[in-house]
Amino acid sequence: MEESEQTPLDRDVNKLLIASQPLSGGIDASTAPHRIPADMLQYGEENNIFEMMQSLLEQLLIYQPSEPIQFMISHLQLNNDSVPKIVILGPPASGKTTIAMWLCKHLSSSLVNRDILSLRFSSMSSDVYAEFQKTEYLTSPVLIHLLQSRLAEDDCVRKGWILDGIPETREQTLMLQTIGIVPRHVIVLSAPDTVLIERNLGKRVDPKTGEIYHTTFDWPSDVSIQNRLVEPQGISEPETVQKLLSYHRNIAEITPLYPRILKVISADQPCMDVFYQALTYVQSSHRSNAPFTPRVVLLGPMGSGKSLQAALLAQKYGLVNLCCGQLLKEVVATQDKIGMVVQSYFGKKAAVPDTLIMKVLVHRLIQPNSLTQGWVLHGFPRDPDQARLLDALGHKPNRVFFLNVPFDTILERLTLRRMDPVTGERYHLLYKPPPTMEIQERLLQNPKDSEERVKFKLDLYYRNLAELQEYYPHAISLNGDQDPYTVFEYIESGIIAPLPKKVH
Repeated sequence: MEESEQTPLDRDVNKLLIASQPLSGGIDASTAPHRIPADMLQYGEENNIFEMMQSLLEQLLIYQPSEPIQFMISHLQLNNDSVPKIVILGPPASGKTTIAMWLCKHLSSSLVNRDILSLRFSSMSSDVYAEFQKTEYLTSPVLIHLLQSRLAEDDCVRKGWILDGIPETREQTLMLQTIGIVPRHVIVLSAPDTVLIERNLGKRVDPKTGEIYHTTFDWPSDVSIQNRLVEPQGISEPETVQKLLSYHRNIAEITPLYPRILKVISADQPCMDVFYQALTYVQSSHRSNAPFTPRVVLLGPMGSGKSLQAALLAQKYGLVNLCCGQLLKEVVATQDKIGMVVQSYFGKKAAVPDTLIMKVLVHRLIQPNSLTQGWVLHGFPRDPDQARLLDALGHKPNRVFFLNVPFDTILERLTLRRMDPVTGERYHLLYKPPPTMEIQERLLQNPKDSEERVKFKLDLYYRNLAELQEYYPHAISLNGDQDPYTVFEYIESGIIAPLPKKVH
């Protein structure tokens, strides 16, 4: 996260977390990698240790309890760090109340909006409420006070909450942040004003259930419901235009206060589509502030694009690009003792034993840049035994991707590859044909690209695929039969997103 996007509380918490780290290089061990257990970061991410500590520190800074130890114990016992905390904003007639109600039903959370808080306000002092009845307006301090007391109740603490149309102004947003009411997801619905005005004119409300209907787009089939629908106040065109002007003025000041957690969704589409987009977003996890060193394994058949994706990852994130076959060739070139042994297997065209492969691979994995920058490995492991061996030696990957490409596509990609023996230029008879007939006539095919050899390699891969997928249950499967940069975006999002939380 950029410094400018961090709230003061975020900065204070991160400073405290950094200061509490006992090792001079931070948790990524950039200055002392040998002192860090290889599985420390994996354990921290799998158990959400950083997020847990960050939440504790936030609560301590907000409430400043006299008994901090007991306070932290009570907070951990609540076990509610992952419950929904959602804000849904939008102009009049954008459907935010409907979406909020549907999300509440789906997530079993508590709905809170201005109307609900107004009803609670009626139980306060008669003089204050009498003034409210005259103006029909809750001042910001009163609204935030009511909201704070509502969110502190047991159902909101245990099951989470969804705020419908709150906060309404920058002032209210800052007041919420000051008292520690910070959502995890903020949704802003958006639609053209002309559409919203037309929608508002047809709005009807069921006074019994609070459900909102529309004379054109969402008319109930039940006659009894139709008969009891009423036209809400304040939906005329002049009133709607005035509300839209006020909304646009306020929302422009609110959105910058939620830079990392806000998503804009078009409300000018079927309500069910809006709901599913909102649901997908609120069920997603934001990128963690925890220090993270990627250890990525790309699995897939030959020709699935692993080498290209590894190169893209290495280029963008500075990861060490580890191709097992290339490592073996490099060690042979050194002509040292291990290289001579590997060369003997190459000479016999025999498979290099797993133990020898691991010796070469581990030597590269323990180099400082691999430990501090992270790595992306492809070409290994090829079967469950190699995967277990990699883990046993302390180099367990924290992200695994399967690139799935149809059998026929692999054959097309590989068997049509050719090379010009004169220039060394590589061609593909379908995707990159030679420019002249003269060049085409002298093109050669690498023996490993013959159809027989490709089918043999594919058979070996698919023979081990099911067991590898079982060994890596949290691996991400991707469609590799699409534009390489689209595949890269999916891989990138899988690396940036935190691991799924454990379900106890």
